[in-house]
Amino acid sequence: MAYSVIIHISGEQAITGEVDELPKPTDTLLTVSNPRLRDGKDIHYIEHNAVKVIWPIDKITLIEILENAEEDKIIGFVRE
Repeated sequence: MAYSVIIHISGEQAITGEVDELPKPTDTLLTVSNPRLRDGKDIHYIEHNAVKVIWPIDKITLIEILENAEEDKIIGFVRE
């Protein structure tokens, strides 16, 4: 299951993308699929046809994990 994330990189704008697995404490790299700016535009320092980017964890200051719309539909409260 892919996770949608917002990645905050030191000195750069926040980047949105998908990761297959959340990073473990021992990981040194993070592989992000479909990287883009939060507004959906291309990142100026990444080629427009790149589909995956690998960032070193030490450059990342914060990773936000977004809720998937599918999960919201599956898990919910039912009132009878």
